[in-house]
Formats: sequence, C-alpha cells, structure tokens
Amino acid sequence: MAALRPRSDVRGRRTLAALALAGGVALLAALAIGSVAVPVTELAAALTGRADPVAEAVLQLRLPRALSAFAVGGLLALSGAILQALLRNPLADPYVLGISGGAAVAALGALAFGASLALMQVASALGALATLALLFALAHRALFLRGYSTAALPGEEASTRVLLTGVMIAAFCSALLSVVLTLAADAQLRTMVFWLLGDLGGATELPQALAALAVLAAGLLLAARRARALNLMLRGDVQAVTQGVDVERHRRLLVLIAAFATGSAVMLAGAVGFVGFVAPHLLRLAIGNDQRFLLPAAALAGGVLVLAADTVARTAFAPLQLPVGVVTALVGVPAFLWLLARR
Repeated sequence: MAALRPRSDVRGRRTLAALALAGGVALLAALAIGSVAVPVTELAAALTGRADPVAEAVLQLRLPRALSAFAVGGLLALSGAILQALLRNPLADPYVLGISGGAAVAALGALAFGASLALMQVASALGALATLALLFALAHRALFLRGYSTAALPGEEASTRVLLTGVMIAAFCSALLSVVLTLAADAQLRTMVFWLLGDLGGATELPQALAALAVLAAGLLLAARRARALNLMLRGDVQAVTQGVDVERHRRLLVLIAAFATGSAVMLAGAVGFVGFVAPHLLRLAIGNDQRFLLPAAALAGGVLVLAADTVARTAFAPLQLPVGVVTALVGVPAFLWLLARR
C-alpha cells in the first residue's frame, strides 16, 4: 500500500458531505422505485401516517430493507478499510480473506440444525471472529512480531503472506459451504443458496435494521477514534511505537471491530462480495489514505453502493428479484481485475 500522503482536510470534508447527500438520494430512490411507484411527495406523508394506505404499506416494506442495505454496505466497507490498513494491502477485504465465508458457514450450519434467527445471528458473528482469528494466527509471524526487530518480514512479503493465507481460508470455507448445502434438506436449499449469493429479501423488520445501523455507528466511532494511530501504523510498526502507539492493542481491537462488522453484515444479507474491497479503494484514490476521512467515507460509500445495488436487484427484472450479491459482484470483479492489472 502506498505511503500515507497528506491531503487537504477540506477535500475530505467535502467528500463526506457529497457521500452523505448521495446516501440521502439513494434512500429516496430505494423508497420510491419499485413495482409500485411512490412519488417523493408521498414519502413524507407516509412517514407521518397521512398518505394513501397503499403508499404506507409499500413504505413499511421498503424502509427496513433500504436501511438494512445501507447498514450492510457500511459494515462491509468499514471492515474492508480496516483490514486494508492493517495489512497495508488494498486487495484485502472480508470476502477475499474468507471472513465472509466463515460467517456464512457458521450461519448456514446453525440454520441447518434448526436454529432461531437470534442464534443464527450469533453464529454468524462468531464465525467471522473465528475465521479472522485463524487468519491472524496462521499469519502471526507476519503481523505480531514482538519487539519489532529489524528481522521482521518486509512489508510486501508480510502482506502477501496474509493475503494468500486468507485466500486459502476462503477456499476451505467454500468447501465447507458445499458440504452444508449437500446435506441440507430440500426445503431449506433454495433459501440457503439465495442467502449465500447475498439476499436482502428477509430484511423486513425495522428494529433489526435500526440495530444494524447502531452497530455500524458504534464500529465507526470506535475505529475513527484510532484513526491517527492507524495512520502511524501505516508507516510501519517501528515508527508507530516510537510515536507512543500501542500497536498490538490497537491492532487487536481493530480486528475485533472488523470481525463483528462482517458478522453483522453477513447475518443480515448473506455473503455480499467485493463491497469491502471496492468502496475503500475508490475512496483512497479520491481522497488519499488519511484514515480520519477514509474510514467514514468508505462506510458511507459502501452503504450507498449496496443500497443502489439492491434497488437495481429488486427492480431490474421485477417481479423477479436478483440477489444483491450478484449485482455487487458484477461491479466488484471488474474493479478487482483492474487493480490487479495496475499492480
């Protein structure tokens, strides 16, 4: 990853303001567009209960899904931005490193055994945490060398080792998912496959959507408070330690934030891929690598991306609905290949 370069705070704030505006526009579009169109003028009235009953019913269906889509995108992008900074590699994201796959294995395993939604949610978060813990345990020498000696692996070699380890974990999780799908009952199979591709069709509960937004806000707040330390860590652990940063403590906490964010996103929408890669990378190109602005900007951009993708997924072939993960992959894969070609 390129060294941190100074960027204008004004540029970062303007980008954040533009993304916030884009989020508002995307939310209005998600609420208004569908098999039953709802004029924007009716949306405010529907929120206060003074609109047409049809508009109110449509809003009750679309609002939880739209808020959930934004939360999922924000959580995945936040996790991706954290992992890319920790690994100093813009190719890292929860999907490529197998974290989404681990969360999906745990969630689908719980579903196959008849677990409730609450247990499935817990299993998803634990699966993400376990997978990330395995990744960092296998790559311990590259990331947690004590004493920060000069014998540490070079940054590029360490980053490559972690990335390759994550790819292998992702492949192993994919094999486990195949086993779960093979052994699943026929009645559960379609739901599992659709959920694996990334599906927000089950996001119909407003309290659940608000809880996901609260998790996003809490994760972003905790990560943002460590943005300055993360900026120093990007320049190397030795320099960060000399500036008074407790590298291991910050790294462990950021790993936990990334794991919980990924688990929460997978719980809501399944394995939505490439959002954690695309959003942080595009924002890094636009505003630089200052984590004070990159973390919140990536979260906003990820939310807008998934919200827009879900709107396309449920309207492009209405009344049929595409999995939202298919739409994000159609964007993410070309972007991933483009980055590889540049490197």
